[in-house]
Amino acid sequence: MYTILWEFRVPPARRPAYEAAYGHAGPWAQLFGKAAGFVGVELLRCTEQAGRYVTVDRWRSRADFEAFKRDFGADYAALDRALEGMADSETRIGAFDAAAAS
Repeated sequence: MYTILWEFRVPPARRPAYEAAYGHAGPWAQLFGKAAGFVGVELLRCTEQAGRYVTVDRWRSRADFEAFKRDFGADYAALDRALEGMADSETRIGAFDAAAAS
């Protein structure tokens, strides 16, 4: 499993629209769902800091994500532009592979 984490800071007035756009049925999930290897997206709302969110994008493998970027790069860029400004900040936390169980 290949997982990408992003952190967002969203002001109060934009939170309902942000949650709709970045949730499991929003336009990001719909775009990702067009690609082979997409597993799902999860939106987490912080319980300790209002307006702080983390998105968890899951792919079968890094190769599947790279294929998505190659095949849907223009669509990704267009959606990113359309939703620009929804969050005050956006930080890529990183990309992770599942650790082997001991």
